[in-house]
Amino acid sequence: MSETVLYRKYRPETFKDVIGQEQVVQALEGAIETKKIAHAYLFSGTRGTGKTSIARIFAKALKTNESDVYEIDAASNTGVDDIRELKESVSTLPFHSTYKFYIIDEVHMLSKSAFNAFLKTLEEPPAHVIFVLATTEIEKLPETIVSRCQVHNFKKPNQKTLSLMTQRVAEKEGYTFETSSADLIALLGDGSFRDTLGMLQKVISSSVDKTITVEEVERITGAPKTTLIHQYIRGIVEKDTEKGIEAVKKAVDANVEMKVFFKLVLQRMRFLLLLRYAPKMEHVIKVQTSEDDFEFLLEISKNSTYEYNSQTLLTLLRAYDEIKIAFLPELPLELAIIDISKG
Repeated sequence: MSETVLYRKYRPETFKDVIGQEQVVQALEGAIETKKIAHAYLFSGTRGTGKTSIARIFAKALKTNESDVYEIDAASNTGVDDIRELKESVSTLPFHSTYKFYIIDEVHMLSKSAFNAFLKTLEEPPAHVIFVLATTEIEKLPETIVSRCQVHNFKKPNQKTLSLMTQRVAEKEGYTFETSSADLIALLGDGSFRDTLGMLQKVISSSVDKTITVEEVERITGAPKTTLIHQYIRGIVEKDTEKGIEAVKKAVDANVEMKVFFKLVLQRMRFLLLLRYAPKMEHVIKVQTSEDDFEFLLEISKNSTYEYNSQTLLTLLRAYDEIKIAFLPELPLELAIIDISKG
């Protein structure tokens, strides 16, 4: 396997390579075709969804030379002085292109005074300048900034998309993944292309075989066995405290990270609530789960004797927040199922 980081190695180079953000790609390609290019764009979405990658592709599609593309990390350049330098740079013409193209990542990290200084440039930008502002927290941006940009919201890829990507990249690297193995890596990637490929790289780097089983993924990533997740959930819905605590003990004995265990429990409990109270969501849930998991969830949701509701999930959410401060990481899981069983 190449030593190049997989996320960089398989980063999309053209709009055709982009997956999962069709609505953004269509809008940008349409702007290029009609020659209606805005002076400022705001790309908003969770980490690892392709914001900076698509910004680079946009710059390339506009035939912007690399010497005229500037990437700025707002987290490291938060002050007024940094924005003043930017304003001076903006005023000069591009070297080899029609545009000077500025990508400002994590733009929400700018200070209030920096935003105020930047606002003037956004209001009256030179004709040769294009800004792409990228953020994971659009709610932290002043409305005066947002209103002067063309906003594009990036969707989190679903588990099916991430699973297919995992299998394709693995094949290119000379590995074969069982579907359940790719599904688990996709779930651990938590809606991020970057994190999913990072997880894949960790598995491939540690594997001694070219065929990757789900057991190997569980061992390398510290993810709990699916059977333990199911056992804990059965403990919840059956009000069987002992069954749930036994699942936690087995996870601890297997050196499973409790945060990952809890995360997977929360995801499945949310799906159970949706299946029971919003059954039309079934097709959405199906594409985000493996076949075995979906059959398990359907079985639980269709059994009217099982007791769980929104309060069940709230109890689990509160317990999840306590993992980071708990002396024993498994304790919040144990207390949660005791509280639920007593309720």
